[in-house]
Amino acid sequence: MKKILFLTGTRADFGKIKSLIQILEKSSDFEVFIAVTGMHLQKEYGYTLIEIERCGFKNIHTFSNHTHETTMDLTLAKTIEGLSAFAKSVEPDMIIVHGDRVETLAGAIVGSLNNILVAHIEGGEVSGTVDELIRHSVSKLSHIHFVSNEEAGRRLLQMGEMSESVFALGSPDVDIMFSEELPTLEEAKKHYDLDFSDFAIAMFHPVTTESKHMEQYAKDFVEALLQDNHNYVVIYPNNDLGSKFILESYKKLENNPKFKIFPSLRFEYFLALLKNAQFIIGNSSAGIREAPYYGIPIINIGTRQQNRAVHADIINVDYKTESIIEALKIIDSHKISQTDQDFGNGNSASLFLEFLQNENVWEINHQKQFRDIEKQVQ
Repeated sequence: MKKILFLTGTRADFGKIKSLIQILEKSSDFEVFIAVTGMHLQKEYGYTLIEIERCGFKNIHTFSNHTHETTMDLTLAKTIEGLSAFAKSVEPDMIIVHGDRVETLAGAIVGSLNNILVAHIEGGEVSGTVDELIRHSVSKLSHIHFVSNEEAGRRLLQMGEMSESVFALGSPDVDIMFSEELPTLEEAKKHYDLDFSDFAIAMFHPVTTESKHMEQYAKDFVEALLQDNHNYVVIYPNNDLGSKFILESYKKLENNPKFKIFPSLRFEYFLALLKNAQFIIGNSSAGIREAPYYGIPIINIGTRQQNRAVHADIINVDYKTESIIEALKIIDSHKISQTDQDFGNGNSASLFLEFLQNENVWEINHQKQFRDIEKQVQ
């Protein structure tokens, strides 16, 4: 029996890996462990550890990586320290990390430096911030790559990764997006006491490479929302550097009947609301990944999602209040069709299980090799 250790630090990455954890827990071939840290343990962001525990997973371990300075380097250091101790007690055969967070980098470092296979989900993608540096660093520290599409896979080959270690998995959240177990709109509204007949979703995250400007960006975003006449479900940002400015600005929305503000939403309920929203506004990856699948109009603000691979009709604007207001004036008439994005067919979990049950996966050399692109077998 192989021991698999998943690492999660945010509600977003847990939404991506949830179906993968579930399918492995049902298999007698694997023993699953989940290391939970980051935003999951912070009360101001909804203490989403509760949502993980509600899933009934067997082996959940928590450790805090929070630092009062909220700097990424110190968070990285604390995550490495906490995960390293847990990994030594579990002795996993594989550590699985997702995306481009500091926790992801910590997981890859702990695995690669302790001779443990590291599998990275959704490597090979691009973005417009420091997240891209982290994502590519994780790819170079990982032995196995579960990519969301062929384009991401080609980038990894360009980075010297071996084609034998790259597997097209799709984006695991698509499994949940079209699941028959997704709550209805009525169930989601009741769960969160929403009485809006129509609403939009607002999600605005800090951009770490533009942290000096985040206070003004947050003020401009909130001012645009206040001048608009739509109802909004507003969801807290992640806890990256600059989030305090966004949270401070959100205080202006309190006690305003047009706004319902939540630290976090359960992923399935969030999807049910997104699926029925008038549009989504902000700079969340949900506007790049999930919203186009549902055919939901998108106003994308600023640089955070710059260069992300999309095949959708998105209104891109800068951070200025005036620019956001102009986009809001036309959003109701801005209809898009469902996307043909290449992020899988909703069977990522079954593909994932199939990959891990293949003996060849476990024979991948722990000593990584760089392969020149002209030698790649494609």
